Amino acid sequence: MELPKFLLGDNTDYPDSIFIIHTDYPRFIINLENDEVEWLEDFSPEDEKELASEAENLIQQANDFYDREVSRYDED
Repeated sequence: MELPKFLLGDNTDYPDSIFIIHTDYPRFIINLENDEVEWLEDFSPEDEKELASEAENLIQQANDFYDREVSRYDED
């Protein structure tokens, strides 16, 4: 099965939260309510250095994905 790069998620236990799930490496979930990121990978110290430079770009992509999805919903 091919998964999209980003998925939207919500949960009734967290009514104010909107989650974006990044399914490619490095996998993570971001809570757009507070911008908290949960990484779903274990990183070596070398990986962490590379991740620091890439993380900002990935989080921006997640936010752009959300904005695009909301704008598509508003068009309906």
